[in-house]
Formats: sequence, structure tokens, C-alpha cells
Amino acid sequence: MSKTRVFRFAPSPNGLLHLGHAYSAMLNHALADGCGGRFLLRIEDIDQARCRPEYEEAILRDLCWLGLGWETPVRRQSEHFDLYQQALDRLRALGLVYPAFLSRGQIRDLVASKEAKGRPWPRDPDGAPLYPTEERSLDASLTGAWIAEGRQHAWRLNMDAAIAATGGRLTWQEGGRGPAGESGTVVAEPQRWGDVILSRPDAPSSYHLSVTIDDALQGVTDVVRGVDLFHATSVHRLLQRLLDLPEPRYRHHGLVRGSDGRKLSKSNRDTGIAAYRAAGLSPAGLRTLFARDGLVLH
Repeated sequence: MSKTRVFRFAPSPNGLLHLGHAYSAMLNHALADGCGGRFLLRIEDIDQARCRPEYEEAILRDLCWLGLGWETPVRRQSEHFDLYQQALDRLRALGLVYPAFLSRGQIRDLVASKEAKGRPWPRDPDGAPLYPTEERSLDASLTGAWIAEGRQHAWRLNMDAAIAATGGRLTWQEGGRGPAGESGTVVAEPQRWGDVILSRPDAPSSYHLSVTIDDALQGVTDVVRGVDLFHATSVHRLLQRLLDLPEPRYRHHGLVRGSDGRKLSKSNRDTGIAAYRAAGLSPAGLRTLFARDGLVLH
């Protein structure tokens, strides 16, 4: 007997949904409907400083206008920080994470100093400089004393140790296409991200950790999302292996772009779903806009 497939749409309530979100939500819903599967809505609100109730209300309103239905209750990440902490504690017990004390400003100054001397600093797929690795080897008694003093810190994954602990090559099955046309069996390259954050003072869990835990606990079988998250899949596959979690199928779709070719952003309110609704466009009319970027709903 075949397993029921489970899809999800997981927006963050830190702004209004734009046309790109509408496409991803509608695509996931259509794929679930087409195979008799389940469609879940998850609210990814780990960033308590930026996420607001009014944005969550707007998300629900926009999705209803699009004609989408989802299972209830809706999962909210802010209600499950204890589960993310348990996963972090497990990785700590394995010796795979360490406390990191450098601020963004300190990292920026360090990188600028190195590059000023003609030493290019490695960067992750999003273009951000990789975190320095010197703190991996700090004495535990020293870092423990700093933490006891209340010194601000994040918990980072020791990427080299984590990769060594997996015991083999990591891959995933890609049903869409990556930035360079990747499809089929894709080899994960988590090392490109360096020592990623798993928890920080203003957010008890990172995107990477919480989304990996949530997908497993919700039984998500198919992760369908924008190609801008293609490379992040490498980190998620690493965490799945380390935490003995199931591997879903992945499909990364193209992005809806603005008239100038840029990726849409929540900060550009003119691209919001609500703006199209106010202008009199119907949900069916959005398909024409998707087609402009070569995007289909199947």
C-alpha cells in the first residue's frame, strides 16, 4: 500500500505574502490534490522580534482568497521551542556544536582585515562570509565560565566534525531543478555553508534546525519550495542524517520575479497578494502572471 504524500507551505509572519509565496502555496496545494495527498500550513515564527500576529492574520486571509484549504490545527514553531532544544542537546552530546561568541560586527571587521591583506575570505552560497573556526577548540571550562557570566553567544554546528560523523556521502532526490540545472540525484555539499547557526540569543532555534525537525515530525514527504533554498537542502540533509530523521523528496521551483528581473521581497509591498486582490485580479488571473516566468501549477 502506497504511503500518503504530505506537502506543506511554511511562511514566516514577518511581512505580507507576495506573488512568489502565492505560487509556492498554490503549487503545493495542487500537487497534494493531484495525488490525493495532504496539504499542511505551518507558521514559521521563530523570529519573535519580527513576526507579528497581524501578519499571520494577513497570511490566512490571503490563502483563503486563493481558495486554498489546509489541515488544522496549524503548527506554529513558537509553540515547539522545547523540541528544537532537545535536538540541539542531542547534537551537543555528540560533540558536534560549540558556543560562538563573535558578534556580526566582529566578524565583519575580521573579514575586512583579512581581505585588506589580500586574503579572500570564503563565503556561503548566499554570499555571506563563513564563520571563523577558531572557537571550535576553546576550552570547555573557559566557554562555560563566559556563558555563566551572561556573555552573549550562539550555538554553531562544527561542520567538519558533523560531516565526518555522517559516515558517508549525502545526496537527495531532486524533482525540480537547481540553479545550474541540477536534477535527479544531487550530492549535498553542506561544507559550503561553514559552521551554521543552530540557536542564537534572539531565536532559540535556527531556520535550518527547526524546519528539519518540523518536516520530520509532521511526516512531510515532499518539500516543494523556491530554488533560492536549493543549496540549504545540503544542511538539512546533514541534520537529517545526524538526528536519524527521514529523508523527504525535494522539488525546487523557479521564482516569480519583478518586472526588473529581481527576486520578490516582502519589503516591496506593491508585489503583495493583497495589492493584486485590491486591484481586482482574481486568483485565476495569477496563473497568467506565473506563466510570464514560465511557472506552471503541476
